[in-house]
Amino acid sequence: MKTVGPPEGAGQTGELLPAQKLSKADGKRHIAALILARGGSKGIPLKNIKMLAGVPLLGWVLRAAVDSGMFQSVWVSTDHDEIEKVAKAWGAQVHRRSPEVSKDSSSSLETIQEFSRLTPEVDVICHLQATSPCLHPFHLKEALEMITEQGYDSVFSVVRRHQFRWKEIKQGSEEKTFPFNLIPAARPRRQDWDGELCENGSFYFTTTEMLLKEQITQGGKVAYYEMLPEYSVDIDVDIDWPVAEQRVLRFGYFGAPSPEVVRLMFCNISGCLTGGHIFMSVSGEEMVSINIRDTRAIRMLQKEDIEVILLTSDLDPVAKLLTDRLTERTGCQVVQVGDEPLDLLRKMVEEKKLQWKDVAYMGSDQQDVSCLNLAGMSAVPGDAPNVAINASKYTCRKMGGTGALREFAEHILLQKEKAKSHREQHRIDRINF
Repeated sequence: MKTVGPPEGAGQTGELLPAQKLSKADGKRHIAALILARGGSKGIPLKNIKMLAGVPLLGWVLRAAVDSGMFQSVWVSTDHDEIEKVAKAWGAQVHRRSPEVSKDSSSSLETIQEFSRLTPEVDVICHLQATSPCLHPFHLKEALEMITEQGYDSVFSVVRRHQFRWKEIKQGSEEKTFPFNLIPAARPRRQDWDGELCENGSFYFTTTEMLLKEQITQGGKVAYYEMLPEYSVDIDVDIDWPVAEQRVLRFGYFGAPSPEVVRLMFCNISGCLTGGHIFMSVSGEEMVSINIRDTRAIRMLQKEDIEVILLTSDLDPVAKLLTDRLTERTGCQVVQVGDEPLDLLRKMVEEKKLQWKDVAYMGSDQQDVSCLNLAGMSAVPGDAPNVAINASKYTCRKMGGTGALREFAEHILLQKEKAKSHREQHRIDRINF
């Protein structure tokens, strides 16, 4: 991934395509996804990379954008180094915005216009909000087709609300309130009222011509794209976070499903199954502490026909007697790996006739980065260093040795259940809504 002046980007339409390779002669327009992620969030500091259900907030939207296959490039516009690192780790290029559009008073429109001027090859800009973590690839595909196939200049997302609105009266005023969308004497039942369409802030798509010439993101031949309420999540203040986390666990996009999500799991003993501590008695005996919730998690996975292999490293060896005890207690094979676990584990995966998409990996440090990146599902405990967190697909709330493995196991089984019950998403049926 690259970083340029003020912009950033990455793209996917089945394969990564640099912008310069797309020619107007073949009838294609360069369509770019753009997420604005300033570092100076006032409501929640560094909100855009705060962990939500084990994934940086920014990661939810980036995963949907990349997996949609609809964009020639995917960008994050930021002024912050840590946000830039996370953006690149999740497949985006980075637009390093200028100080002029990084102020508290700067508008989204100003930032998007700066991005557009610096990337003249882009014809359609799809502004996605990082604070909408329940966005799915099918939302983006269907909305974008309204521009590419139906000829609209601008498309934005809405949600249907059934809320009666009244005029606000300022304190001390002698005015009287009145309803905007209700006749109190004929108050309708919910099922008798279609409700109203309200912007839900998930995305705004527009052509660069509309953006630069008309100075607006909603103009020309404009249309809305209606999203169901369960996908319409917005995060602004701390109180929104726990509600959004529960919603995203149920309705979020966790990646393209596969028939068998995980068949093999590798888990580091030190730092994951244990807290990384070795206790020594006065007689010189070595002991480690293992949380019973984690050993139960291993049994849960084994019950679902997921083989679990425990890893100990040359850098931090676990005594032979302890590995024997672990094998006895968990029923797992214990394998010693070198300072680059991938060298040995790649051979093991091939011998089992599996692909890395079938593998889950739980690590906790620098030497695990290659495997964390490669595995279909990967996780680190909440106290892992940033280099490991940035490489993993899930960050546990629990620390190593305190239930982190149990948390990741539950996440694996949840995704397996979702894959089994996955069915094609459909647009809203207005007749049966």
